[in-house]
Amino acid sequence: MTHQPITRDTRSDVLVVIPAFNEEANVPFVIGEVKREGYDALVVDDGSTDRTGEVAELAGAVVLHLPVNLGVGGALRCGFRFAVVNGYPTVVQCDADGQHDPGEISLLLATMVDRHADLVIGSRFTAGRPHDVGLGRRLAMGRLARTASRETGTRITDATSGFRAIGGKLLGSFAASYPTEYLSDTVEALARAGRGGHTVAEVGVRMRPRFSGVSSAGTLNSMWYVLRVMAALRVQSYHRTGRRAVEHTHWESESA
Repeated sequence: MTHQPITRDTRSDVLVVIPAFNEEANVPFVIGEVKREGYDALVVDDGSTDRTGEVAELAGAVVLHLPVNLGVGGALRCGFRFAVVNGYPTVVQCDADGQHDPGEISLLLATMVDRHADLVIGSRFTAGRPHDVGLGRRLAMGRLARTASRETGTRITDATSGFRAIGGKLLGSFAASYPTEYLSDTVEALARAGRGGHTVAEVGVRMRPRFSGVSSAGTLNSMWYVLRVMAALRVQSYHRTGRRAVEHTHWESESA
């Protein structure tokens, strides 16, 4: 693969969206890394009860303060809409806990160019990139990866990764309608992309441990999610998707 150089000019077209819920201890460091890489940072403070929004602003990010907790999917939809309205053609999702390395954003973007992709997933499971995940979660992730591969028409190894680049018409589609149930921003979003005719690609990245705190995605939640997402995708198969989109010139009509 021949990577396209990521210049300062192209970096200005990218908005890094960081959904955050009670991550005051971690989010300033993530923002600092994003800004050192030369990207604009948007933190969506998802109804946090701590100082997440305040410390994110002090760290130099633009912050959307949500009055209630919408979950990751709802927070991302707000971030996608902000990006479209403000003229960013590409968004990179990045977790607020420090697991995603902003130094590898350029790898996602280069893969997007090389593969002519509308969505690129940063995978922790590709060859030579092992990541320590418990057996229960690994089984659930494997089942979801097979489903995502079928829905997108490409081999997916890490369907639940939240480290992604989204661009093109898919960004407008996600801004208008993005799944918001628990963890539905993962496989269901990939299925919508695939069914809408968008190209999905994957590239290996390095995942780090959380800077601090504990993840809410335990084994029981993961197994329940597998059952729920299978049912949701079956329902979605009877509906047309990928048609509606938000455009900056039609923001008022879309948000009315």
